[in-house]
Formats: sequence, structure tokens, C-alpha cells
Amino acid sequence: MGIVAGIGKNFKSISRYNQILKVLIKYGFEDLVEYLEENNRYSFLRKLIPKASRKNAISYSRWAKMRLVCEELGPTFVKFGQILSNRPDLVPLELTIELEKLHDNVPPMPKSVAKQVVETELKDTVENLFAWYEPTPFASASIAQVHHVTLHSGKRVALKVQRSGIDEVIFEDIKAMYKIADVLERRIPALKSFDPRGIVENFEESILKEIDFINESINIQRFYNNLKNDNTLDQFAEAPKVYSAFTTSKVLAMEFISGIKIDQIDKLKAKKFDTEVLARRLTISYFKQIFEYGFFHADPHPGNLLVLPNSHICYLDFGMMGSMLPRDILIFGKLFVAITNKDVKNIIKILQQLSNNAPISNMRDLEFDINEFVEKYYVREIHENEMSTILLELKDIIIAHGLKVPTYFFLFARSLVTVEGVINKLDTKLEQFEIAKPYLRTSLTKKYNLIKMGKKVANSVVELTDYIEEFPLDLKNAIRKINSGQIKVDLTHAGIDPMVHTIQRITKQIITAFLMVALIIGASLFIIFEIQPLWKDISILGISSFALAIVLGFGMMSNIRKGDYDY
Repeated sequence: MGIVAGIGKNFKSISRYNQILKVLIKYGFEDLVEYLEENNRYSFLRKLIPKASRKNAISYSRWAKMRLVCEELGPTFVKFGQILSNRPDLVPLELTIELEKLHDNVPPMPKSVAKQVVETELKDTVENLFAWYEPTPFASASIAQVHHVTLHSGKRVALKVQRSGIDEVIFEDIKAMYKIADVLERRIPALKSFDPRGIVENFEESILKEIDFINESINIQRFYNNLKNDNTLDQFAEAPKVYSAFTTSKVLAMEFISGIKIDQIDKLKAKKFDTEVLARRLTISYFKQIFEYGFFHADPHPGNLLVLPNSHICYLDFGMMGSMLPRDILIFGKLFVAITNKDVKNIIKILQQLSNNAPISNMRDLEFDINEFVEKYYVREIHENEMSTILLELKDIIIAHGLKVPTYFFLFARSLVTVEGVINKLDTKLEQFEIAKPYLRTSLTKKYNLIKMGKKVANSVVELTDYIEEFPLDLKNAIRKINSGQIKVDLTHAGIDPMVHTIQRITKQIITAFLMVALIIGASLFIIFEIQPLWKDISILGISSFALAIVLGFGMMSNIRKGDYDY
């Protein structure tokens, strides 16, 4: 049986690979198939395609045909195209535009099949599980469909059910993608720089997360908690709750939320919603996600945004999310501030930080391009200064100069393009960048908060003190091992004594510098919080700390002037 199963699997893989080649030929990609077809079956495959189909395919542009190939090959390739559209550093702009048009609306599963998936996953009948289960889905896509459900508690739920067998289809398609990537790397050496196999690996990681509804439920809960823990007055976003008792890797139960799609302007106005208020609230909620939470919805198209009766914005579909480290949030904050200040050198420095300090081959050309970008930014009309425009133009400069940036940069830029398109439909006059400025400033002030800096310095001083305490013991242990013959050292260095002396002196200076910083920050905190005793409303402890820091500073400067000539 094992041999038969193995043959069956291999047959499936070969059959799918041949199907891919047939679709490529149908849309006129014979040159690509010649590279991919190593067993000379190209002519045979060509005969299997009707001439009418081939003639019809010729009427499309090359980029449109690539989109049609993805759509015809099914959900895996549709998702691959959608993810690739987020990587303008890898594909031409024309192809990016076409891939963004990809859609995956397909007929729903048979009712009996959907019901069986639910009952198998939740290990009970739908009659026992729910007070009411609607067998006809109200939304259907290539990977899953969504049903109305009512719990026995009376709560209305949106039950997302994964298509039966979709995981097997995806696994087979990924195998075929790896084969294509390997052949392309082997037969077209110029493509190695694009790392085709690496692209497939990234896609595999992404789509396997998407078909695991546990992962999506975690995204929803994380997003929901960010909103719930935000008690500020400008928190205007909402997200559905997750019902974990009815959630598995293939079934996801979420609170059903009723609202009006945000792009249905006529309906909004008929219900007396102020579209300008909605535009402002959507802008605020999105910038808070990026610059305060560091976790943002990466696909905020109108279908995923509902307007609720209280004029709040509810986000839906959390399969594609972007995540940023606090360091990255700070970098973006500094980047936009540097742009508004026309600080070309600082912009270059920040772009290098984004690129993990990648070397710049031609600094003069990069400086020229950044300067041109900044000057053009300042002469545009105010409403053309959207943040997405800034990021996309910087993206072109980054790619042109061979700099590498994290994947989330492109997710960030693309999601901003999407959300700004929605905002402009609601209010064409809204100055989005002006709304973003307070959140940019907040992201910077968080970094330079005095109390946080004080804690960091205090922790550094404690760590350094611990190291100094442990150093003699470590040294003693090392000497014991040398004496016992466990370690043999043979050093011959004419200038070893001056070198040791220099190391000792530098160590003393580092410790002194740490103590100075700790004293200065401590003094600042004493004075700010008016710690008693006071002299003319100024903390005496603060004054004393400043004085001691100055004394240490003079001592350190004197030591530096002496150099290595004091031995």
C-alpha cells in the first residue's frame, strides 16, 4: 500500500506540473516553458491546447496574461500573486498593478461537505453545537467560506470554514513551485540574484499561516487587545471577538458584526453619517496601529472595513497582518521628521539603518536623488503629500541603489496606498500627514523618555557592576586552569605592558562615563519631581548629583589628555 500511495503522490505532482506548463503555453509563455520543460514534452503539451484558447489569450498584455495564469491555476497561485504584489522590489510596476487585481471569488462548497468539515473539526453535530446554523454561506472565497451561526447563549457568530482538501492542493502546488524555482535557478543564472527558491520559501511560510485559522485567531485577539487596552479619547476602531471554544485550525468562530461597508457612500449619507468624521477616524486608527501598537492590518480594502452605528470603524479579515519592532517604529518616525526638515544626510542615515547598514556603492548619486525627492516633496500640492506617496518614491530610490529593506516596509507602503484610497473617497480635503504628525512625535518621545532612559542607564550600571564583581573570580579560575595544565598559553609581545595599561585606562573611563550619565539623569529626575530637601525650590540631591558628575567629568578629561604616557 505504501508503494501505491507513493506512486499516487508522484503522479499527482507530475500531473500538476504538466497542468501548469499547459496553462503557461495557453497564455503565450512558450519561451518560459522551454526553460522549464527538461523532458522535451513541450510540443506534445502544445497540441493539447485548442487554437481558439491560444488566440483569445493573445489579446491580453503580457502582465495581464500573468494575472490570468494565476487565476486559472487556482487559489495557491492567486495567493502567490497577491503576496508578490507586495514586493515591488522584485517585480515590475506594471505586473504589480495587475497582480493587485487578483480575485478569488469561487462557488461555495456543497452544503453537506461544509457541514461535515464543521462537525469533524468541532467533534459534534451542528444541532448540538449551535442554536442555529445557516447551511448557505454569506461569503465564499478560494480558501474558506463564512456561515451565519447562533450560539446557545444567543450570540450571533460568523463561522469561517476552510474548504475541504484545500491544504492538500496547496502542498502539491508548493512542490511544483519549488521544482519551477530550482529549474529557473539552474537554467537561467541571471535569476539567482532574485533568489526564486527563497521567494517560494517565504510564500510557503505565509500561506501555511493563512490556512491555519489558529494563527488568524491569534492575530484577531492581539489586534482586539491592542484596541481594548487603548483608553485614549481618539480610539475609534473595533474588531470582532474570537470564540476559542469553536475555533480550530480549519474552523474560526468570530463575533458577527453588522455594519455598512465603508465605500458605500450613498448608504452612509442616507443613515446621516458624516463621511469627513469617518475619514478622520479611519486615518487616526491606522496611524495608531503603526506608530503606537506596531501591529497593523495589512489589507484594509473597503470590504474589510465596516462603519458601525457609533461611527467607529470595524476591521475584518486578519489573515494578512504587518508587525514592526519598536526600533522600526522609531526609524519610521525619524524618517518622516527628517523629510519634513529637508535633512538629506539624516534621511540617508535612516535608510541605511532600515537596510541593516548595507554598503552604498555611490553615495553622491544617492545624495542627489534624495535631495531631488525632498525638493519635489516641498513644491507639490498639499494633498499629494500622502505618506504612501513618500514611501513609494523612497522605495524606487532604495531599489535603484541596491539597498535592502525589511518585507514589512512594502506591506506598510501598500496598505497605506489602500487605506488612503478609502480615505480620499470619504473626504478629498483631509490632510492625512497633519494627522500623522502627533503620532510620529509620540513614537520619538517614547524613545527619549527620561524615566526610561534613567532605567536603562541604571540597568547598564548594575550589569557593569556585576561584571566587575565577577571579573576577579573569572580571572582566578582562568589562572587555576593555566596552572593545572588545562590551558597552555604562550605569549610573546614586546609591547604587552603598555597595551594592558591602555585597556585598564579605557575600562576606567567607560565606568566613569556610565556613572556620569547615571548621575546626570538621576539629578534631572530629582529636580523634575522636586525630591526633598529643597533649596530655592530645587532639589539639593539633584544639585549634588550634577556637581559630582561635573567633578567626574573633569577627572575623565584630565585622564584622556594624559593619553598612554602616564605609565
